[in-house]
Amino acid sequence: MESIGVTLLSGGLDSTTVTTYAKDRVQRLTALTFHYGQTHSKEVQCAQEVARLLGIHYDLVDISAFGKVAWYSSLTSPERFPLPKDRLSQPAVAGPHPGGRRPENPEASIPITYVPLRNTFFLTIAGAFLESLALYAIEVQGVAPQEVGAYIFMAPNAIDYSGYPDCRPEYYEKMRDALMHGSKLWAQYRVPIQIETPIIHLSKAEIVKLGMELKAPLEHTWSCYEAGDLPCGRCDSCVLRARGFAEAGYKDPLLARLGVTSP
Repeated sequence: MESIGVTLLSGGLDSTTVTTYAKDRVQRLTALTFHYGQTHSKEVQCAQEVARLLGIHYDLVDISAFGKVAWYSSLTSPERFPLPKDRLSQPAVAGPHPGGRRPENPEASIPITYVPLRNTFFLTIAGAFLESLALYAIEVQGVAPQEVGAYIFMAPNAIDYSGYPDCRPEYYEKMRDALMHGSKLWAQYRVPIQIETPIIHLSKAEIVKLGMELKAPLEHTWSCYEAGDLPCGRCDSCVLRARGFAEAGYKDPLLARLGVTSP
């Protein structure tokens, strides 16, 4: 079996854990990182280091124009939409909220850090890259179609997350069908494109435990929405990461590497 995989590596805790998981599950694995117009490149630098430490092929894909069309987000337009802080760690207070109202439970709303259709775009790019690899294997290298396996590894999570609609299992089921039925790989060779989401049903603490068990290079990951010398400790991503390590009973190796005990 010629198993070919593409893993989407952002440089964060979740994608690094999934990429480490994927490394031993396919024969040919490529890590893709997207520069999509996000506010800082620190996570890109972390992704490059993670791929180097894992010894896997790595490609940085510049899709920065996406930020111009997916502009309604604090991750692509921070000058227009301030990054929310303390949204998950404190009760909601009165004040303006995108959309005209602020819900009583901040965890029930989709925050302004959501980037419109980001994972849909990412999956399309990853699917095109993966299909190119698989078609080359079949049509140029002579691998029999029935011997080809094609896999996209992603790190969405439907439990400890910020409410993003493109982190839900039903979304990935539908996207798998769309990619498969829109591809030559399936239409001509009947090779399905599989979307693997191994942590989608895990809590953040369980993701931390898995990452530590796999010996993933978590000390080189970056989850914060900002690019300071230290994680801010207040954005959704920092809060969820801190909760995960605390509940798993581990010290965050990134903070240990930076010489601090808390964000």
